[in-house]
Amino acid sequence: MRIWKFGNDIDTDAIIPGRFLVINDPAELAAHAFEGTRDEFAVEVRPGDVVVGGRNFGMGSSREHAPLALKGAGVRYVVAESFARIFYRNAVNIGLLPLATPSTAGFADGAAVSVDLAANTITVDRETYPLDPVPAFLQRIADAGGLVEYAKTLEEVNLCSTASQ
Repeated sequence: MRIWKFGNDIDTDAIIPGRFLVINDPAELAAHAFEGTRDEFAVEVRPGDVVVGGRNFGMGSSREHAPLALKGAGVRYVVAESFARIFYRNAVNIGLLPLATPSTAGFADGAAVSVDLAANTITVDRETYPLDPVPAFLQRIADAGGLVEYAKTLEEVNLCSTASQ
């Protein structure tokens, strides 16, 4: 995994320009991720890569297309010092886990990166930094592939428990 580093106040229009909001397929959206902002992203991003931002990542309009484009591109995590609340919620809803860290100053574009959610750490070129703990229920939603898929697992549990009564 490697880092794609961005700065502060990255808005949803930078992640996926408004003209592509008629697209709902994650793979098609991925082909336009960061178009006009960082055109090489859509061509060079690899599955497992990590997008890193500074403060207020995902600000702007409330479109879920932004995290959907990142997920479609194979981005594993979005790490930032802080997130716009609606981006954070939309990312969780579609199964892309946003991770907060106190500072991304030591994170370099293209650096090798690994994430250890059990230890709440991110390692960038052998230097380890803290991550804010991820609540267990958010981890379960992300592991399920998003809120809808997670709700389906709850329905299955409820169906199984009522069938055994």
